[in-house]
Amino acid sequence: MAETTIELRNPSGLHARPAATFVKAATGFKSDIRVVNLTRDAERSAAAKSMLGVLGLGVSHGHTIRISADGEDADEAVRTLREMVEAGLGEAIGG
Repeated sequence: MAETTIELRNPSGLHARPAATFVKAATGFKSDIRVVNLTRDAERSAAAKSMLGVLGLGVSHGHTIRISADGEDADEAVRTLREMVEAGLGEAIGG
């Protein structure tokens, strides 16, 4: 099991295009990957490979999420998704 916690700094959070980028990357891994919006509801998680699940978390700019993965490529999955979030998921990073 691997996990990381990160604040979303891109303007749209995990909505629309950034969410699609995140989900597409997650589907490239074999591990079970979960996302939790710690800012809104720390008890509710969603499958990172589900567009509707990720959108349903309501992750906005400034929210903190936890990404966790369990499986053979868990460490790589968490590291890759964290790097993508840090890079803005295709959007310019805002303050």
